[in-house]
Amino acid sequence: MSKNTIIGIILIILLFVWSINNSSKQQELAQAELQRKAREIALEQARLDSLAAIKGKKTQPGTPELTVAKEEPSLLATQDSAEAAVEEATLPSDRDIFVETDRFLITLSSVGAKIISIVPKTLADSLGNYPELLQNKEDGALSISFDQENFSDESFSVEESVPDSIVVKDSATIAFEWKDKKGRVVIREYKFTKEGHSIKNVTKIKNFAPKLYALSWKGGMRETEDIPVGKSFGMNYLFSEVILNNTYNVDRETVTKQTWFNRDQGKALWFGLRRKYIAGIINFDGASEASLGAEPIKEKRNEKDPGTYALTISDNMNSDSVAVDFTILPLHWKEIEKMEQGYEKIIVSGWEWMGADKWFVWLCGVLLQILNAFYSIMPNYGIAIILLTMLVKVVTTPLALKQIRSTRSMMALKPELDAIRAKHRGDMRGQQEEIMKLYAKHGISPFSGFAGCLPMILQMPIFIGLFVVLGRAIELREAPFFAWISDLSKTDIIWSGFSIPYLMPEGIAILPFFMVVTTWIQTKQTITDPNQRMMVWMMPAMMFVFSSVMPSGLVLYWTISNIWSIAQYVIISRKKPALPVKTDPGKGKIVEAKIVKGKKKR
Repeated sequence: MSKNTIIGIILIILLFVWSINNSSKQQELAQAELQRKAREIALEQARLDSLAAIKGKKTQPGTPELTVAKEEPSLLATQDSAEAAVEEATLPSDRDIFVETDRFLITLSSVGAKIISIVPKTLADSLGNYPELLQNKEDGALSISFDQENFSDESFSVEESVPDSIVVKDSATIAFEWKDKKGRVVIREYKFTKEGHSIKNVTKIKNFAPKLYALSWKGGMRETEDIPVGKSFGMNYLFSEVILNNTYNVDRETVTKQTWFNRDQGKALWFGLRRKYIAGIINFDGASEASLGAEPIKEKRNEKDPGTYALTISDNMNSDSVAVDFTILPLHWKEIEKMEQGYEKIIVSGWEWMGADKWFVWLCGVLLQILNAFYSIMPNYGIAIILLTMLVKVVTTPLALKQIRSTRSMMALKPELDAIRAKHRGDMRGQQEEIMKLYAKHGISPFSGFAGCLPMILQMPIFIGLFVVLGRAIELREAPFFAWISDLSKTDIIWSGFSIPYLMPEGIAILPFFMVVTTWIQTKQTITDPNQRMMVWMMPAMMFVFSSVMPSGLVLYWTISNIWSIAQYVIISRKKPALPVKTDPGKGKIVEAKIVKGKKKR
């Protein structure tokens, strides 16, 4: 590259930087000019309004009208009048009030009398830092409007005696007030308690009667956990959902466009938003006919962020006040279950048509209780996961043994079944008759294939429940196991300096490799049909894709489960498979069935 070319490039870069800087300054000057003109217009409008108010005054009936000589106002009098008019038109000064309780830090703004910051003290990280919950603090939460009039940007006044920072010792109430020239009044109160999960919000109106109100949570809910940056094929173990209790179940919804719930019929107990380990609930006093509108917020932290939603709760204005409880709810199962509001179904729910919204939720709660019981004995959640996995495998062992024995018995009959199929090739009716005779000979039901799968089907809810619990339990947040596994709620990355695109984008983890090896061994043990040999490799490959971004607690559970199944199969396989036996009714003796192998044709 020549000297002139280098100089030219440098000049172009300098010109580009200068143009950006100059453009920014021009924008600032233009903005300042617009603000100056806006202030001049406001002052002029205030002066005109003041003069109009003075001219519009009338004497009381029966009072003699006094006539005074007209005098030209002095310059000082004109200035005083203008200053008085401006002072009369000046809005209350904007204030932010900081409130601290045992459970959270809340910032209230006099602009809109809304919440502009929510910091839960119950979700501190290992360094003692607290996360911010609101995605967009400017839009905030709990702003209100009546009919078509939005108060989210209106300036409310608050008594000067209220300090800017309050630490709640027992309870506290902060009131914001708005008035206009028509005499209309809006009062918004926030009530706090020292240890409570909720903030009581009451909005009262005077001297006007709107038909509708709308309570808005436009700021959305920000994820409190680190969101992976790299793209991957694996599942996303973060949650962002619109949640509502429609009095008979808890719905967890994700929406891609503005969607309304509970609008045409039905009632609701509460609405809210949920992230992985925390939820924000707007709770009514009893069942309400209010409707909920949810709309995705386009702003995301990165491509892996599932995003959040802006909520609007709307209902008829049936009285002169609107009261709700705004609850900040870390998803500790034991704590939220005691509230008897169905909050535990925020963590896990189930299909109503098969009753899983009751029994599956109960099952997950029991599994989590056992996990915490093991932790209370041995305060290490990694060990608790191992003990819980082993307990579940012990409980389900009879079903697993029945499945294995049924499968091995069918394998023992395979030579005879192959001989029958070869003999009656092309004669399906004759083939089925011979197979049924063979089954009858050995006392095997025609549905034994399904019966062999039944134990596995019965085990599935337990294993799925354990999988769900370990992926969502807040107890595992930043819970260490040993060595390199420092957080069971995250992938056990040991080397972030190297990554596998789309598989391990954040760095290399160890547990997924153990899981893949154990899955391959177990699959090879159980799949003996040559037509299904491909599954021996496909299953481990699929599990590697999923487990590479799984929380390490989940991968640990799956690995231990695989090791148990491998050992169980090895022990059972030491004994050669035997065919079922059938009792001879005539002699009362047990007759061992013999295997007849088909001869090969030469």
